[in-house]
Amino acid sequence: MNAKEFAKTLTVDGRDYTYYDIRELEARNIAPIGRLPFSIRILVENLLRKMDGKVVREADLKAVAGWQKQYDAPVEIPYHPARVLMQDFTGVPAVVDLAAMRDAMRDQGGDPARINPLVPVELIVDHSVQIDYYGTTRSLEDNVAKEYERNGERYKLLKWAQISFDNFKVVPPNSGICHQVNLEHLGRVVIADPDGDGTVAYPDTLVGTDSHTTMINAIGVMGWGVGGIEAEAVMLGQPYYMAIPEVIGVKLSGRLREGITATDLVLRVTEMLRNHGVVEKFVEFFGPGLKHLSVPDRATIANMSPEYGATMGFFPVDDKTLEYLRMTDREPQAALTEAYTKAVGLFYTESEQPEYTQMLELDLDTVEPSLAGPARPQDRIALSAMKGAFAKILGCEYDRDAELAHISKFHDESGNVTHRPLKCRPLVQREFEIALNGRHTKIGDGHVVIAAITSCTNTSNPHVLIGAGLLAKAAVARGLKVSPLVKTSLAPGSKVVVDYLEAAGLMPYLEALGFHLAAFGCTTCIGNSGPLHPEVERTISDHNLNVAAVLSGNRNFEARIHQNVKSNFLASPMLVVAYALAGRVDIDLTIEPIGLDPNGRPVFLDELWPALATVDTLVRDHVKQEFYTREYGRIFDGDQFWKALEVTESTTYAWEPQSTYIKKPPYFDGFQTTPTPPTQLEKARAFLLLGDTVTTDHISPAGAIPKEYPAGLHLIEKGVEPDQFNSYGSRRGNHEVMMRGTFANVRIKNKLVAPKEGGWTLKFPEKEEMFNYDAAMAYHKENIPLVVLGGKEYGTGSSRDWAAKGTHLLGIEAVLTESYERIHRNNLVGMGVLPLVFKPGENAETLGLDGSETYTIEGLAGIKPRKTLKVRAVKEDGKEIAFEAIARLDTDVDVTYFEHGGILPYVLRKLMAG
Repeated sequence: MNAKEFAKTLTVDGRDYTYYDIRELEARNIAPIGRLPFSIRILVENLLRKMDGKVVREADLKAVAGWQKQYDAPVEIPYHPARVLMQDFTGVPAVVDLAAMRDAMRDQGGDPARINPLVPVELIVDHSVQIDYYGTTRSLEDNVAKEYERNGERYKLLKWAQISFDNFKVVPPNSGICHQVNLEHLGRVVIADPDGDGTVAYPDTLVGTDSHTTMINAIGVMGWGVGGIEAEAVMLGQPYYMAIPEVIGVKLSGRLREGITATDLVLRVTEMLRNHGVVEKFVEFFGPGLKHLSVPDRATIANMSPEYGATMGFFPVDDKTLEYLRMTDREPQAALTEAYTKAVGLFYTESEQPEYTQMLELDLDTVEPSLAGPARPQDRIALSAMKGAFAKILGCEYDRDAELAHISKFHDESGNVTHRPLKCRPLVQREFEIALNGRHTKIGDGHVVIAAITSCTNTSNPHVLIGAGLLAKAAVARGLKVSPLVKTSLAPGSKVVVDYLEAAGLMPYLEALGFHLAAFGCTTCIGNSGPLHPEVERTISDHNLNVAAVLSGNRNFEARIHQNVKSNFLASPMLVVAYALAGRVDIDLTIEPIGLDPNGRPVFLDELWPALATVDTLVRDHVKQEFYTREYGRIFDGDQFWKALEVTESTTYAWEPQSTYIKKPPYFDGFQTTPTPPTQLEKARAFLLLGDTVTTDHISPAGAIPKEYPAGLHLIEKGVEPDQFNSYGSRRGNHEVMMRGTFANVRIKNKLVAPKEGGWTLKFPEKEEMFNYDAAMAYHKENIPLVVLGGKEYGTGSSRDWAAKGTHLLGIEAVLTESYERIHRNNLVGMGVLPLVFKPGENAETLGLDGSETYTIEGLAGIKPRKTLKVRAVKEDGKEIAFEAIARLDTDVDVTYFEHGGILPYVLRKLMAG
């Protein structure tokens, strides 16, 4: 079989395109394409177009074209994404690695200029800006100036990469969030590339160095998050090897009721799919309900795929997709997309229903107003249940029915409501008076200290943002104000957001409540919420208060949003404004007033909530194509700060020895052209003993750098003052900082030092309590390898490559858990760390492992995919516990990467050989 046999010609607007027709596979009785999920059809096209008989074989194509609902064992295929998307946190270390690879190529006598991206790379700088300033019209300018002050070295590296590497574009800071920029502008849906004398059309596909790359699935573009090291391999022309996935179909019916937002919907979807179990699976949405969901609504759902655990949540191309492309100034793309997808069977209509591994159903009419928290996106809480939920967090009991009856009974003639104190232990009653900038206020458990309209998830959706503006307008009209205790911010994912909010006349009302434009970036959603007022932070710490953050983001893991904020709730932008006004989360906004007007009269949420028809009208009138044309016409230009950065084009990077931001990494130190085969791992020590749901936020350095932890101490030693530490994310290009911050989250729970939390462990055999980094270095001096023991869902969360890089640099050679999140397992393999799982029904506790043992792992020689290995754990008294573990090297390529010590050494050896 030859791929050229399936080539056909398509003419659109007078231009001819070559395309590869997957429907011919069915016409020739090779595979029944019509039964396949749309997402699998895209994989079929990819392998058909790339079939060369070497990397992509006919057997690979037939394997994916003959997709099965379930597989007894993984079936691997070589997939070639069309492009790579990066954000700066993960992009900086990727550029550092490429620069180091150029050095290694030079040192081995090769041509360093051969190290270049071979597929298009687009990097959007969005993860570094922090909310240092808020509540004024100068907030944006001040925060961007502070961003450049902190990150000038990193940005010089990125600008060097832009001019020194081929096929590499950078969207400068202060432009938007990568996933929203991707959705609104970079996404092609169908790519048209020169090919010989003609042009070939094919589906837009990508991998991204952020787990929320999945947002692009809303317009029928296949994409998901991978680790930086995997992305680098794809950039360098390597296929992305993946197991053919199961596909869960979700049939949507009905439509959302009045007052229900896409955020409410995605929190319901996240809860439903996380409970069902979709890890390492595709989810594909279909059904009559699709026609009632706009692309921004779909994007909200697709964005949070990592939160429900799926590889991606996919929406096939349909009429809504074409409408969106035209509205966002991509008319030529819309025409090509319509013609191409209809020609190859990738255009969705309700007339056909593919087969799925399993099918779930969701009636959109059943969705209710919701939040999620206090620490996991899948823990949905109905708006009416928030008061009771927070009471349980504090160890209280709350009877909502009794409260409802009480409120109904005790309205006075003016409509005021009298309240009884919640009956529970005294903790909930704690409030303390503080002075903020000369104003006296109170802070206590359940009080809101952060209210942030942020993240691509929701700021891509004009309906919820205009809804938030209308709610703010109604609140201002009623004389409501936000407590000075609440740090408010508006950080959209696109400059278009401000264009339509201003056109609709809503920005003044948001600003009246403190929601001034503070940044175009991820900010609070990734932990860049910035400091709270010192008096607020002091009071929280002194009294161990459980205060709250409410944000329109997608992640709320422990210590992520702010290290002093224990309870973090995801909500729509409209509810963010509502809780900022209420000032507390221990309130039932469906029956209790959100506040009192200047005359003491109660104001209820339903009085402020805008009608859907009103929102629709403003979206139709003020979300204009011309805004997208103007903003994205200058997206690569950069502001005055970017233009002022002076860099010199060069083949290799000029490392600055004194830099505390950018360091040449040690991955190629002692590099040999032939890898050393893996051997038995002997007498390793348990570095950490962890429980379930250890996230990459727990593992990877993220957020603020504590001055008393190893990374902070290292920076102080280098002459950096604590107020200049910046965040871990900003220092991802410095392995010395990052390895010291690995496993150093202040909320990580290592059972070896329980009940103590934070980056501590026991160093054996002395049983001395030490910082994790110090213990790792002590073990390194003694030539003792390390293992980590964990539970279920190890590595869930963002696709943080440093969670794997730091693991490797600390000397951890194997991780033994009950299960992994997909991306982190891949990243461990990519760094040469062996991921192992206990046999079903077994774990550290059932086997009697307490972390004091030495571990020997046998069978690494001749390792094969999913090989069963023998493990011997020897106690201090000589007692031996023998058990088996399964190597989660799932494919032959996983084995190859592991044998080479990771993806980067493998790619370098391959480039040197060829």
